[in-house]
Amino acid sequence: MLNEQINKKPAVLVYFSHEACNVCKVLKPKVEVLLAEKFPKMKMLYVNTYQQAEIAVEHRVFTAPTILIFFEGKEHFRFSRNVSIGQLREAIERPYSMLI
Repeated sequence: MLNEQINKKPAVLVYFSHEACNVCKVLKPKVEVLLAEKFPKMKMLYVNTYQQAEIAVEHRVFTAPTILIFFEGKEHFRFSRNVSIGQLREAIERPYSMLI
C-alpha cells in the first residue's frame, strides 16, 4: 500500500516515527511547514514504526526519525536521527524543481 502511494505522485516524503520519539514530535511539524511553504506538491506520508513495523523493515528503517524522499517512485535521499531542516530543504530543492 505504501509503495502504491509512493508511485502515484512524482514527489513523496515518507516520515517514519513512533509515539515514544521526542525528537520526532519536534521535527515532524517543522517538516510539514517546510513542505507547505517550499514544496507544496510533495506528498508527505507518515509511518508509525511500532504499528507498521513490517513497512519499516521493508524500507530498511530501524531508527526514528527516518525520512525517505522519493522522486518518480525511486528513493533519492534518506535522513535518520539528527535531521537538519536546512539539509532537507537543500536536498529536495533541485530534483523537486526539475519534476514539478
